[in-house]
Amino acid sequence: MENDERHPAAPAQACEAADLIIQGGIVLTLAQESSPPQHATICVKDGRISAILTDGAPLKGRGREGRILDASGALVLPGLVNAHTHAAMTIFRGYADDLPLNTWLFEKIFPAEAEHLSPETVYWGTLLGCAEMIASGTTCFLDGYFFEDAALRAVADSGMRALVCQGVIDFPAPGVPDPKRNLETARRFIEAWNDVSDRVTPGLFCHSPVTCSTRTITGAYEMSAAFGIPFPLHLSETQEETLEVLERFGKRPVQYLDALGVLDERTVAAHAIHLDREEIALLGERGAKVVHVPQGNMKLSSGLAPVREMIRRGVRVGLGTDGCASNNNLDLLEEMDTAAKLSKIAQMDPEALDASTVLKMATLWGAEALGLGDEVGTIEVGKQADLITIDLQAPHLTPLYDACSALVYSAGGGDVRDVVVAGRILMEKRCFKDLEIQEILAEVRRIGKTVALGKSRNPC
Repeated sequence: MENDERHPAAPAQACEAADLIIQGGIVLTLAQESSPPQHATICVKDGRISAILTDGAPLKGRGREGRILDASGALVLPGLVNAHTHAAMTIFRGYADDLPLNTWLFEKIFPAEAEHLSPETVYWGTLLGCAEMIASGTTCFLDGYFFEDAALRAVADSGMRALVCQGVIDFPAPGVPDPKRNLETARRFIEAWNDVSDRVTPGLFCHSPVTCSTRTITGAYEMSAAFGIPFPLHLSETQEETLEVLERFGKRPVQYLDALGVLDERTVAAHAIHLDREEIALLGERGAKVVHVPQGNMKLSSGLAPVREMIRRGVRVGLGTDGCASNNNLDLLEEMDTAAKLSKIAQMDPEALDASTVLKMATLWGAEALGLGDEVGTIEVGKQADLITIDLQAPHLTPLYDACSALVYSAGGGDVRDVVVAGRILMEKRCFKDLEIQEILAEVRRIGKTVALGKSRNPC
């Protein structure tokens, strides 16, 4: 019988035919709760993990013709999953800091987007975001923005994996001047790109219950269901939003979505801060996913998400950075550290959110939110070879007692050494293999000068 994912080749045979072999490192698979890191060799064929050989399995004399990636002195783990960001907002990094969310969004960001967003600026801004994520260990992400045709091209060019979502909002938006055509625009985008790439999936992003009508929300959900893709949106990000939904519809936001029939395992709610116990229970019962965005929430003073309670109620909680205008970076390793410590101080409990749980949020649980839990998020035979290595030679990662704790509390994006997506090396020893980083930086600096000319606030 020919080998496939259900009938994998024997380890020796799989490594003989491998396109890529990652060896010499300590592997943290995250595949099982109790799986400790161990020295292992990972073999990759046709973009997928074909074998994992534990210490003691000889490789010499096997006639390998595949590429060898030396992971000596490094920790190998699944690529990180940024489950909520707006990648092209790198062009607005630092543009409107230290403002309340509504002022920041309606008086600064929306006007700046209207003036400066175009297919060109979104392409280069997204490509810079991809480079930043690759350099800090993210291999897969969910993007929600405008001119997403350009964003999707940038993601495809970067080599990353992503769910790229056209923004849907009931206001005139970049590329969609007539909000009555928002769903039509999203449908055209999904249909145009639906079968173009195995790594990049088109989708839609329904902005929020206060910026989208009931008709828009239900229409967006039905479209997502028809295409078999997740249904992401912002939810309960501020107290003002929660009160507005309650006043307009007589229900709190989670209950409102449930009444519309759009709350289920397909729903991906970003932020989810201002929830009561009934809403948390309802999220768990419906199987909805949540994306925790701690640094953006802190910076905009939006509030503290009840992460521990959501996890206790069975809610799958992923981790996201949000966009660079509200964070201001895309470093998911830094986000993990913040998430863990913020929950501890919010609960006044050092055990509130432990390192191993936070690492799952940034890997498998994020992958599940994107509908990719069977493909990425752990290192297992048959899964996509989306892997990163962390250089353990740095002083701040010495000694290594617990790999999860070291990753969450000590490591940063600069410790990522190698990045592989679908078996393709995107970064090796901190050097991009395909991206022309100096060109990308130059283009975004040029865009930044144009944005700066329209900046209404004087710089410090």
